[in-house]
This record gives sequence, C-alpha cells and structure tokens, in this order.
Amino acid sequence: MAGHSPANGSSGSGPRGVLNMVERIGNRLPDPAILFMMGAALVMLCSAIAAWGGMSVQPKKLVVRTEAIVDAAGTPVIDPESGQPQVREVFDASGEPVLDLVANGDAITPRNLLSADGLYYAISSMVDNFVNFPPLGIVLVGVLGIGIAERTGFIGAALKAVMLVVPKRLLTPAMVFLGIMSSLGTDAGYVVLPPVAAALYKSVGRSPLAGIAAVFAGVAAGFNANLLITSLDPLLAGLTSQAGQTIDVNYRLEPTANWFFMIVSTVVISLTGWLVSDLFVEKRLRLRAPDDGGPSPVSSEELAAQRMDAVEQKGLVAGTITIVLATLVFVLFTLVPGGPFDDSLGKMGATPGLVRGADHFDRWIESIVPMLFILFILPGVVHGVIVGKLRSGKDLAALMVDTMAYMAPIIVLAFFAAQFIEYFKYSNLDKMLAHWGGQQLAASGLGAMPLMVAFILVTAVFNLFVGSMSAKYAMFAPIFVPMFMLVGISPALTQAAYRIGDSVSNVITPLNSYLIIILVVMQKYAPRAGMGTLIAMMMPYTIVFGIVWTLMLLIWMWTGTPLGPGGALEYVPPAH
Repeated sequence: MAGHSPANGSSGSGPRGVLNMVERIGNRLPDPAILFMMGAALVMLCSAIAAWGGMSVQPKKLVVRTEAIVDAAGTPVIDPESGQPQVREVFDASGEPVLDLVANGDAITPRNLLSADGLYYAISSMVDNFVNFPPLGIVLVGVLGIGIAERTGFIGAALKAVMLVVPKRLLTPAMVFLGIMSSLGTDAGYVVLPPVAAALYKSVGRSPLAGIAAVFAGVAAGFNANLLITSLDPLLAGLTSQAGQTIDVNYRLEPTANWFFMIVSTVVISLTGWLVSDLFVEKRLRLRAPDDGGPSPVSSEELAAQRMDAVEQKGLVAGTITIVLATLVFVLFTLVPGGPFDDSLGKMGATPGLVRGADHFDRWIESIVPMLFILFILPGVVHGVIVGKLRSGKDLAALMVDTMAYMAPIIVLAFFAAQFIEYFKYSNLDKMLAHWGGQQLAASGLGAMPLMVAFILVTAVFNLFVGSMSAKYAMFAPIFVPMFMLVGISPALTQAAYRIGDSVSNVITPLNSYLIIILVVMQKYAPRAGMGTLIAMMMPYTIVFGIVWTLMLLIWMWTGTPLGPGGALEYVPPAH
C-alpha cells in the first residue's frame, strides 16, 4: 500500500519494487467509478475528434493474387461456360501463393458522441445501459444467495470441513484449479469463489488477498482452460466456422477442436498459478499488516471457533443434504426428456425431439445463476434454522437486506462502467481499432509461430479495451481466421491462440466487469486497497501465464499434435 515504509517492502528495484510502484500509482488514481465516468467522457471526445478528422478504417481481407490467362497472342482466354476471362493464382519463386490485402465491405467510420444524435444516444440510453449491463443481474442474484449462506454460518461451517480435508500446502493449487473449472458455470466463479477463498486463507493464518488472487487467477486468467467442454466451446466454434466459410463455404469447426489443448492447459495453468502465488504474490503480501490484507496469526479464540460443535455439524449435514437433493432435481430437469432444462429443446418455443448436441446448451446455461442462487440459499436457510439464526421470515428478509447493502459499491460502479462500455461500442472505435490492428498483423509477413505469438499479444492488449470475450472474437474472427487460413494456419489454431490472449489479461483489464466484485471483496480485508492494489497483485499472473501458455502452444505446434478432435494445426486452402 502507498505509505508503507521500505522495511515493509514498498520500495526496491526488483520485481517487488516495480509492483509496489504500480500499486502506489494505481491507488492514487480516482475512485474506479470516477475513472469509468472519465473514460466515458474521453470516449465521447475521441469519437468527436475521429469524426471531425474524417478518420475511417477500411475492412480488408487476404486473398490469393490472380492474373488473367492469355493465349500466345496475348488475348485473354474466355471461359465458355461463364463467358468471363479465365484467371489463375500467382505463386512466388518458392511456390507459395502471393497474397494481397483487398477491401472487404464498407469503410468503418466513427460515430460522434458529441453530435446531436450522439448526445441523444448518450443521455437516452443511460437507463438501458445500466439495466442491461450483463454482470449486474448475475452479481446481484448470485450474491443474494451467497449472502444468506454466509450470514447463517453455512459457508463458515463448510470452510471448517474443507480445512480438515485439503492439506494447507495444496490449498493454492486447489484454489487455482477450482477457479479454472468454474468456467463450467460461465461467469459464476467470479461471484462465488473470491469471498470463500479469502475467508479460507484468513482462517489458516494466510493473507486473505492471496486467496483472492489465486482463485481470481484461475477464474479469469485461466478462463479458457477446462477439463471438459463448456459453453464457450460451441460459441467460439460457431464464430470460427462462420469466419472460415469466407474461404471455404463448407468449412465447419467442431466444438471439440481445442479440447486436448485445453485439458493440458488446465494442468499447466494450475501448476503455474501455484508457482506464481508462492514465488511472487503471497511472498509480497506477507509483508503487509493485517489491516492491509496481510496475514494475521490465528488466535486461540479463532482456533476454537474453527472447531464445529454438535449443532453446527447437524446444520452442515442438513445443508449438504439439501444441496445434493436440489442438484439431483436440476439434473433430472436436464436429463428427463421434455424437462425444464432438456438441452434438446433449445430455447423457448423450439421444437421438442431435436438431437442433443453442442448447439443446444441454451436452457442449461441461461439457468446457471438462478440455480446457484437456489443451491446457496436453500442450505443457508436450512442451516440457519437448525443453528437458531433464522427464527422467522423477518430474519431471512433482514439478512437479504444486509447482503444488498454490501452490494451498494458494485451497483454504483456498474452504472458508470456500463456507460463507458456502451459508449465505446456505439462510437465504432472498438471496431476501428480491431480492424486496423488485424491489418497490421496480416501485412507483417511473419511465419506461423511468430504470427501466433503476435496474435496472442494483440488479443491480450485489445482485451484491455474490449472486455467481452464473445464480442471481441466476433470482431476478430472475420479478420484473422480467413487471413491465417490463407497462409496455412488452421482456424482451430487461431482459436486456441485467441483463447490464450483473451484469458491472460482478464485479471488486469479495467473493462473486466467483474473486477469491481473482486475489489469490493478485497476492501473487506484491506479497506485502503484500490485498483492499483488489485492490478499490482494480479500482474505477475498475466506475465507468467502469458509466457508459459504461449510457449506451450509453440511446443504444441512444433510437435504437430492435433489440438483436439477435428483440431488440425495446418490448413490447406481449397483449389480454385
């Protein structure tokens, strides 16, 4: 924290000193809500400057250069069927096709947010931007359930049980791995895991911020890894297939195309997260005072509190049984034909009886957060009744009100974050930046391995400006997938590289909408912590994960191993 003495590790010339400098500078910035307000104003100004300056970006694509076929007299040869001159591809001296960047569609121009129409949009959309801010509903619903489970003591009792099962030495890799696997529940891991990890670390005398860092690294920086196929895979594969059809109209990428790579990534990133936590993050946090998020010795009273009495044990058992029963009900909802979550039904109104497949996750995925709410609030209520913390409906309502009061900073911050993100989209500056960056990379003339490294870096940097994984890939896929296909790089490889770049900088980008949740949880243990504290704490994960994951991809390319079923590394353009 700013204000620490050199003896407490706040200065120095090594990595720790650099991180402390980042923290001091970051914490001197205005409150995050004010930063987003300033960001929205800056976007408005930049959109006006870009519009007044007549700036535009022409979308382009790589195509194989062609030339007219002529006869001995130099006359173009006409195709008898089409009546058009015949053409052939042009190859260089090494036999490789010559590629050209050509215009693809209309030029993208900025939309001026300081014009009459722009100002009307900025003012009239404020409520909709806030209400439709994707993380807002997820956070409020998820935390409402967690708050009841926490305040009735169910989560505390569960943590005591976890401490008896998980060795202290393996706590960090367990947290990172759990964070990675949480992507099975889309973004729910951001809401559920950080407060649990912080409480668990504090209960064993370790820095609660270290617990937050480990689990946040898994949830966000390891977001695209998993042992199983998740909802991300069909989403990305669909966008990749659509982009690949620019080159080959019959192209289709299977959702399993990156599966082998993601399985190995889960193991590698879990171990790397353990290493980063031990060597950099927790070592630095040990120097902090307890009121700055550092470790505090576990007192005899706290040790006594960690032992469950008979009533707590009874409440924990009953709450656990409640979770199991509720989970079984949700499983039946999914597996029973015609059930509420039957994947084969797709979205509301879809025709029953469709074949199950990767394209039919709609009902399950859209119900994840409400299911988590139920899976937390039911055992919380059962535990609360048994231990005597809930004696009436008024007690339950009071706990819910207390939980929502805890969410007030997040609600305020979400309002301004939503305006900034939506203004940025409206201005078209995000699309202009994406297309310009893509064209620079396509024109670089790099080989396959350098191209993948450069693409990972470009994605990681743009993730600082466009936080949504799907929105960013919806812009990137039509640019990069066809371009890389024409130089022999498979769409599966492009997609895998994108997933690396999109993940590693998630923990430091202010445009990660869930960063505000992490910050609020941190401030429970370190009231003076700010955005600088969070970024400095997470930056080692971004750097090391980026290096390790990129090296892993390069080794994978060198060995020629498929990325997954249907995930070849190379692509051969179809003959014309």
